[in-house]
Amino acid sequence: MSGAFRAPLWEPLSGASLIILTIALPLATFMQVVDTTIANVAIQTISGNLGASYSQGSWIITSYSVANAIILPISGRLAQRFGEKRLFLWSTGLFSLTSMACGLAQDMTTLVVFRILQGAVGGPMIPLAQSLLMNNYPREKQVMALALWSMTISVAPVFGPIMGGYISDNYHWSWIFFINVPIGFIVLFLASGVLVGRETKISRPHWSGISFGLLALGVGALQMTLDRGKDLDWFNSPTIRVMGVLAAVGLALLLVWEKDNPKALIDLSLFKNRNFSVGVSLISLGMALYLGTVILIPLLLQTRYGYTATWAGLATAPIGVIPVLLMPILGRYSKHIDMRYIITLGFAVIALTMSLRTGFSPGMDLKYVLIPQFVQGLGLTCFFVPITSIAFIGLEPTKIAAASGIYNCFRTLFSAIGASIFTTLWERREAYHHNRLSGLIDNLNPLATEGLEKLTNLGLTEEQATAYLERQITNQGYIIAANEIFQVCSYSFMALIILVWVARPKKTV
Repeated sequence: MSGAFRAPLWEPLSGASLIILTIALPLATFMQVVDTTIANVAIQTISGNLGASYSQGSWIITSYSVANAIILPISGRLAQRFGEKRLFLWSTGLFSLTSMACGLAQDMTTLVVFRILQGAVGGPMIPLAQSLLMNNYPREKQVMALALWSMTISVAPVFGPIMGGYISDNYHWSWIFFINVPIGFIVLFLASGVLVGRETKISRPHWSGISFGLLALGVGALQMTLDRGKDLDWFNSPTIRVMGVLAAVGLALLLVWEKDNPKALIDLSLFKNRNFSVGVSLISLGMALYLGTVILIPLLLQTRYGYTATWAGLATAPIGVIPVLLMPILGRYSKHIDMRYIITLGFAVIALTMSLRTGFSPGMDLKYVLIPQFVQGLGLTCFFVPITSIAFIGLEPTKIAAASGIYNCFRTLFSAIGASIFTTLWERREAYHHNRLSGLIDNLNPLATEGLEKLTNLGLTEEQATAYLERQITNQGYIIAANEIFQVCSYSFMALIILVWVARPKKTV
């Protein structure tokens, strides 16, 4: 159907039923996305409470993300087998129960096992929430449905660390997981009521066990490489080298095996649609850059500026203000606008805010964090909804679940890639600048000599004065490294604008 989304599978909802569905499905998406980041800031607290090392505690994140990444791309096939509505409701219910089990865990092994189950059963929630929204909204308002879904995807990674930091600072860590239980059952109650009689056609799709094995091997090894690489010094570690090879071999064999396979597990034919391919590329690269900075800024504030986890989260929160206000408006009027112009504006605004952050300094005031975060919200508004809209234009309703699973798998994997690359690059650039700046502290440098004299005149011993300068150099090194990363991100978002214009406008799809 040229120029718009395909007609839904059944008569769209309206009135109170549509409002209830609009609350329930984005709420489920929010809950699932938050769970990918909420535990990050509490790893140290959880590890200490369960008598485990920080390295062991990092498996709380890795186990969840690996299981989730493996299930995401096959969500479409699972929906064909069980029905979209039934699979969504079961996924939500099991996600809530496994969240409760995580909170009740008394040792690290038990917690990691339940995190694996939580990630696996929660995998279909996001793609099916998107598919059910689009297939139950009136055709002319389907971009509005995408806007509401995208709003939760864009702001949830910001609120995850805020919630995790607040809970770990003020309550027992188990509430990081218990909070999902009431939310999950609210979603179940609301969604099951309005989706009565709206089950998709159930079939018995056949796929090869080899396909799933290669998927699990490739995606699982890749996710483990990304999650564990930084702690194990990347490819200097035999473990990471093995994982990297397994990921490359597994994914390459998967593509070969799935191509033209009548029992394909992943619908690769979706990539024949130019806009879907462009949309997946844009969301992947954009999320790698965006989420990398989402993680870097709180780290910078906590380690170099002395913020608590709660305050670091609150300082980044303004990024969610504009999306909440403008995404519904964008969704309403988007049918009159060429989305490529909106994405171009969004990338330009994000590039601007990244450039504004290159002026971070040791004595920086809080406003230098808040203002770019607030402005970047406009960039996010013009980022998620238009890209998702371009990717799903013209797809058959029966293919939306499969397309959403693939789309969100790439979004998740590249988010992990961005986070891993940025945190590693930040530390390595700090080491470079630390060595460079330390070389300036010697008896031949008059500025260094003057600084040491001032400190000793204040009552510090020479050793204390030198240690103080070392700490300042470390802080300077990290801040300079962060500024460099923000500058690279600014240039990268400007470069991504070129890719935007590879997509076809709506009217020609």
